[in-house]
Amino acid sequence: MWDVNVSALEAAATEISAAHTQDIDIASEDAVDMAMRGSIEDLGGRLDILVASAGITGPNAGVKEYAGSDWRKVFDVNVNGAFYCNRAAVRAMEKSGYGRIVNVASVAGKERNPNASAYSASKAAVIALTKSLGKETGSTDIRVNCTTPAAIKTPLFNQMTAEHIEFMLFKIPLGRFGAIEEATSLCWLASEECSFSTGSVFDLSGGRATY
Repeated sequence: MWDVNVSALEAAATEISAAHTQDIDIASEDAVDMAMRGSIEDLGGRLDILVASAGITGPNAGVKEYAGSDWRKVFDVNVNGAFYCNRAAVRAMEKSGYGRIVNVASVAGKERNPNASAYSASKAAVIALTKSLGKETGSTDIRVNCTTPAAIKTPLFNQMTAEHIEFMLFKIPLGRFGAIEEATSLCWLASEECSFSTGSVFDLSGGRATY
C-alpha cells in the first residue's frame, strides 16, 4: 500500500536540489544536464523519480496573430525542457535498473483550447514523448507516464487572460478548478506500486476529458 507525504516530498526535493535548480533555464540542454548531475550526486549517486512539471502558457491569441517567437518559447520550455529532463533521467535510471518518470501534460493536449495553440500543441507533444519513452523502457523497471490536468489554480493563471480562465472553468463539469492537493495521482505514478502502467495518460480534469 503506497503512502506518500506530499509536504515531506516537496520539502526534501527543495532541500536536495536547491543548489542546482533554482536558476535553471529549462530550455537549455547543458543547464539541465548539469543540474541533473548535481542533483544525482546529492541523492547519493542514483535517481529514482522525476516529475517534469515546468511549463508556460504563452499568450492567449489566435493562430493568425501568434508571434513565431512566442511559439518557439513555449516549445522551448514545455517540449524541449521536458525532453532534456526525461533524457537525463532515463540515462541515470538505466544505471540502477529502476525509475519512475511522471510528465505533467494538460487536458489541452488532448482536447485543444482555442487561443492557446502553442500551449495545446506543446502538451500534445509531451503526451507523445511519454508514450514513446514508455515503450522504449518497457523491458526495464522504468515506468514513464503522464497526467493531463484541467485547470488547477496555480501561479500559471497569472499568464492567462481573464477571458481564457473563464473559458476553462466553463469547460469543467465539476464547475470549479482543481487544487494542488488533489493531484495525488502523481504520487502513485511516482511510486513502486505503479508497476504495470507505462506510456499511459491519467486524467485529472474534473470531468472535462472525453477520451
